[in-house]
Amino acid sequence: IDTIADAWVTQAATAEYASFAGLQKEEDKNKKIALAFDAYLATLTDEQLVQVYEAHKPATVSSSTLEENIKMLGAVDTSTPSSINLYAATFSAKDKIAETIARYNTTVAEEDRIRYTDYVALIMSSITTIINAISYVLIAFVAISLVVSSIMIGIITYISVLERTKEIGILRAMGASKKDISRVFNAETLIIGFGAGAIGIVVTLLLCIPINIIIHRLTDIPTLGASLPWLGGLILVIISMGLTLIAGLIPSKIAAKKDPVVALRTE
Repeated sequence: IDTIADAWVTQAATAEYASFAGLQKEEDKNKKIALAFDAYLATLTDEQLVQVYEAHKPATVSSSTLEENIKMLGAVDTSTPSSINLYAATFSAKDKIAETIARYNTTVAEEDRIRYTDYVALIMSSITTIINAISYVLIAFVAISLVVSSIMIGIITYISVLERTKEIGILRAMGASKKDISRVFNAETLIIGFGAGAIGIVVTLLLCIPINIIIHRLTDIPTLGASLPWLGGLILVIISMGLTLIAGLIPSKIAAKKDPVVALRTE
């Protein structure tokens, strides 16, 4: 090849390569070699080209096929895509797509199954985790407030027992039993619990109005909003009454055990 290239370089009078005569020899050497080699190959037959290829073929040749090399270079076959992106219009459509894929996977082998990632489910799972964490924190605050309020109700009931000691003595002197005295204070605590629960429900319903207005303006979703189910409200009232009753049990027992004679002497 070098011999042929040198021969072509020395033939500067050739019209096809005359334009290269004025160029620097070092810069034009590679170009001239390439042109000379192309001209040389153009004169060879197919058999001679095969001989040239065999003579310059490397000792080791990759076993990759043409299709594998094309795929490695990034070519895509539209008939066999590696992935498909599906965008569902609604959540119900998304669920139907997931069910369809699940049914298909049950009918094919393991290597032919469709593997997918539900990004909406991942986002909703993350949001649900955050909401649950916030809910647990709020539940902890509510539990602390319930314990504190129960203690306060017990203290208030005990103060009421101390202030009405003489009345307790009068009731006992008139024939009231210990159970009757306990029932009086238990009834008072139940009334307090019912009133507190009712006030809490009314305040919740009133707060839902501005909260829903803000949510609708921020999200433009009319079906999204805060609400208090009637069953949930009823359960809250029952819990409130139960907590106040438990908080007032000890003071009511103390009131029932008072000696009528001592109670009548109390000013």
